[in-house]
Amino acid sequence: MAESAASMSVNTRFLLLSDTHGLSSLPHSASIEYADVVLHCGDLTKESKLHEFKASIQLLKSVNAPLKLVIAGNHDFSMDIPAFRKKVAEAPEPLDSGILSKFYGSYGEARQLFNEETGITFLDEGIHTFSLKNGALLKVYSSPYTPSLGDWGFQYHPQYGHKFSIHDADVVMTHGPPRGIMDYTYSGQRAGCPTLFEAVARARPQMHCFGHIHEGWGAKLVTWRPKASAKPTHLTDIDNGKSTVIGKLSALKYQENIKPVSTTAYFRGDTHQLKRDGSQTLFVNCAIEDANALPTQQPWLVDLDLPLAPE
Repeated sequence: MAESAASMSVNTRFLLLSDTHGLSSLPHSASIEYADVVLHCGDLTKESKLHEFKASIQLLKSVNAPLKLVIAGNHDFSMDIPAFRKKVAEAPEPLDSGILSKFYGSYGEARQLFNEETGITFLDEGIHTFSLKNGALLKVYSSPYTPSLGDWGFQYHPQYGHKFSIHDADVVMTHGPPRGIMDYTYSGQRAGCPTLFEAVARARPQMHCFGHIHEGWGAKLVTWRPKASAKPTHLTDIDNGKSTVIGKLSALKYQENIKPVSTTAYFRGDTHQLKRDGSQTLFVNCAIEDANALPTQQPWLVDLDLPLAPE
């Protein structure tokens, strides 16, 4: 039965990146790598200006992939129209409408840049299903929301959390990390979201990718404990003895020859095949900018098995 299920799957390659902050091209010539799907996990810009969104579109158009999916991050606040209106209304001095339009466009204009003509799909929060060109069926849960007391975009009060309705998804893409997974800041604080961890621990997707915490770059293959806790945490629900760190920033810094991408494969026949029975999840922090706002960190190239799309 297991062999039959495996034979009905399709090896699918993902290029993962986040926090490019207005870059118009990828570092290390990573755009030459072919992928079935590109996932950009937000912070397309630094200041949410139109020219930065256009630069991000140029970057994504240069990537060799038939499907390109993006979400917003907290820096992309003009895409969060209620938050953007609030920022404009609360400006200490009235803003010149002409200057505002020049740099940020009209309300909703940044979203409209991502259309069929660009070949890039902007995802709002929720479940999205795609039939891929390689014959696979991809179910993605996306969310741009992160916890904060600031006034950026797509943010919620850390004390109240946020409802992440992941359910049946192969891949989760969020802007921020879950609590306890590649979310340490250089100040030694964990900046991930506890309610996001709870939702992912219950849903147990094949992969969860994110960025936001630049210094958390890396990947970890997590093996879950057999049964989720009533209130899952990274301390109670991960079997660390059976989990593996695939890459982390400290190791990247000591590489003599930086490759275009960091690669990891989890498909049928691979030595480290990721189990598709809900017992494992691959977590990837794919922030491109480092903690000094320099684009020094590699995108991730990940191979997964996905189910066949119905005919």
